[in-house]
Amino acid sequence: MSTQLSEGLTASSIYARLDRLRVWALPSLFVFVIGVGFMFTFYDIFDINVSFIQTCSALVPGCTPANSNNYLGLPVVLNLAGYVVGTLILSPLSDRVGRKHMLLVTMVITGIGSLITGMVDNYGWFVFGRVLTGVGIGADLAIVNTYIGEVAPRHGRAKYTSLIFIMSAVGAFIGIWLGLLLTTPSTPFPMGLPFAMAGPHFTNGWRIMYFVGALLALVGILLRFQLPESPRWLLAQNRVQEADEVVRGMEAIAHKKSGPLDHPVDDGIVEEVQKATPYGAIFGNGRYLRRTIILLLMWGFSYVTVYSYAAGFSSFLTSLKYAPPEAGLITALGVLGFIICALFATWLGDHIERKIWLPMGTVITIIGGVIIAIGGGHSFILEVIGAIVTFFGFNVWVPVTYAWSAEHYPARARTTGFALVDGIGHLGGGIGVLVIAPLIPTMGIGTALLLVNAFMVIGSIIALTGIRTKGKKLEEISP
Repeated sequence: MSTQLSEGLTASSIYARLDRLRVWALPSLFVFVIGVGFMFTFYDIFDINVSFIQTCSALVPGCTPANSNNYLGLPVVLNLAGYVVGTLILSPLSDRVGRKHMLLVTMVITGIGSLITGMVDNYGWFVFGRVLTGVGIGADLAIVNTYIGEVAPRHGRAKYTSLIFIMSAVGAFIGIWLGLLLTTPSTPFPMGLPFAMAGPHFTNGWRIMYFVGALLALVGILLRFQLPESPRWLLAQNRVQEADEVVRGMEAIAHKKSGPLDHPVDDGIVEEVQKATPYGAIFGNGRYLRRTIILLLMWGFSYVTVYSYAAGFSSFLTSLKYAPPEAGLITALGVLGFIICALFATWLGDHIERKIWLPMGTVITIIGGVIIAIGGGHSFILEVIGAIVTFFGFNVWVPVTYAWSAEHYPARARTTGFALVDGIGHLGGGIGVLVIAPLIPTMGIGTALLLVNAFMVIGSIIALTGIRTKGKKLEEISP
């Protein structure tokens, strides 16, 4: 039933007013404000890839470029384990105390983690810094995606999630290229970067990278103070008056951007006011439990492929006899596909049903692998094209599927639900890093590509069994 106030406001009338908004109804700067956090998140995910050889040489006695991979698995896997801890512990707090407060908390944790990582003087503390950063990042991913879905216009949830994802791509791009600049030696192109800075007299580039990450986190913290609370979360807490105030501000902005608003159609549809704990709202409801199982399997299998490429792409190339600096350069150029796919998803995210995106990305990823195999270690141009196509394919489905996952749950448990499926799903990424990626150099390129892509194919099949959500009201999808 609707929550009635003395002023005559009802929860259902506020939901109706939210659903009539056709444009982004917060200040345009807020897209950037949220995006800075995402930029840091993906900067942090990718900054270890190129820079770790220098990190390992500085922190681990006897570590060399040849054996550094032996030490990479632990910080990467425990960083992903930190994701799980962060999502399962911190994300439910967002459903209890609010999105805005936890968006600040998670960015503080990630910033401290990055700062510690840059200051350490031994491998154990480096691993600890990566774990702490992962705790913050895992929760931040869940809360940001939930927040965007709750404040974006009904027919633009995938679009604005993908728009934020552009900042993710920029963060990944900066992380890879800054690693090449600061932590690899000067090498003639295309074997590397001729203006790279690492050498006997400059061995702390990796520290600068983590300090840059801490600075990005600080900027994100300062900017996020401006964000309003999610009105849908306020309604789930029965705080109807506060939700009305936020929506009034959104309506004023929407009116300036697009003119007079449509008359709200109050169909009486509301979400239940939060009573049970977020976990109880999911596991105590058959509908949400079934959805959780499907999404968890989808993310878990697909992340094996994603993180195998993210951590092992250079291994694919070195198995084709490319020297490590050249393999790093091809990987860095491949990240251009990440940026292109984010733009593509922003353009078409709300025009194609959500569950189609993962199968579509899988096909593109396989095509990229075929191009790499055809290059066969003999064509730098073909390998770069294959890298761009591959990075496009294994990333293009992610932002739309972020939006899709958040849509599966009601506001009273939305962050928790997303955290469960994406956070625990990252354990699949851990399998990709710890088990699959190390096998790549020992296999033929065809066998390696078949093995890595098979997990994403399984994830695609699972995704196709999911629900349709495009253009529907959140309260209709998840009452």
